Amino acid sequence: MTGLPMSKDQLKKLKHPQKDLFVIDALDVIIKDDMPSMEYPFYSLSKKPDREVRRYEHKNKWIEFRPSVKGLPTIYDKDLIIYAISNIIAAIDEGEEPPKEVEIDPYAFFIFTQRGTGGRDYDALRDSLDRLDGTRFRTNISMDGAMIDQWQGLIDKASLKTNEKTGKPEKLRITLSDMVMSTIKQRDVLTLNRDYFRLKKPIERRIYELARKHAGKQSSWEIFVTTLHHKSGSRSVLREFRRAVKFLSEHDHLPDYHVFFEKETDKVFFYPRERFQEVYSAKTDKQEESSLSLPPLASWAIEKGKQAAPNIDIYGLEADWRAMWESTGQQPLDNHNAAFIGYCKTIFSKNNS
Repeated sequence: MTGLPMSKDQLKKLKHPQKDLFVIDALDVIIKDDMPSMEYPFYSLSKKPDREVRRYEHKNKWIEFRPSVKGLPTIYDKDLIIYAISNIIAAIDEGEEPPKEVEIDPYAFFIFTQRGTGGRDYDALRDSLDRLDGTRFRTNISMDGAMIDQWQGLIDKASLKTNEKTGKPEKLRITLSDMVMSTIKQRDVLTLNRDYFRLKKPIERRIYELARKHAGKQSSWEIFVTTLHHKSGSRSVLREFRRAVKFLSEHDHLPDYHVFFEKETDKVFFYPRERFQEVYSAKTDKQEESSLSLPPLASWAIEKGKQAAPNIDIYGLEADWRAMWESTGQQPLDNHNAAFIGYCKTIFSKNNS
């Protein structure tokens, strides 16, 4: 099953098959998505304005949405959030402190997400900002270990600088909400396949998100169609949703996973593709090799360490922290800068208890 090649007939044609010299750095950024919105349906799957106030519930978790006059943000609007998260994670990996405000070149964004670069695409970008900025939601889903009962959004504000002569936007600035930033700082993110942007239907994107979140690197993941339908947040009737699942199963074009629909049990099975397994196997090997030493700390991490443990020799703390890490088995760290700051807080707390 996992040795079968992926069918790409049902994917959108690549609009930008070759890297654009002006946006080569953007294209090299690894696509990252936040896990809370992969697990729960924060985005509408409708291509038409969805202005209905609605509530999603699953087990003991719930989200209430209050859309703007432009409607709820769509799963295509989410591309902006994915792009912002991906670039912030890339900056963190380079040792930089995560910026809350992200500067985006609209043209680079279009290339990255396999969109057109014409006037309609710039208009669509403005509409996306309206929906992302205007929609508020209230939820009991914890983003940072605590649930705050308040109306909040995905972005706090956005500004778009436009060239007066050409009428085209040149620079976009997005200030992400505290909720989104907390998921980034906790590395509560997953890598997406670049073909995610080539999926033609909103429901296919949503199913891929759920498969990527739940199947992960497991040998398989199974789920009842009724449960998958509910978790997707799809407003279509079950019959239409089941037809979409069958279509995915028959054409086998979902990135990273084979999809198999079993009519007798009304279940869907996801199996990782061979290429997906190879990539993650290689990544694991690389992580094991790099775990023999910790990279240097960023300057901002040193400063925050000083603030967390005032009147303690910060470089002595760093030496102790590295020695402790080696003595406890050299476990890979998702964010070594954050781990060091946490260590400083712990030591200061113990010394003053």
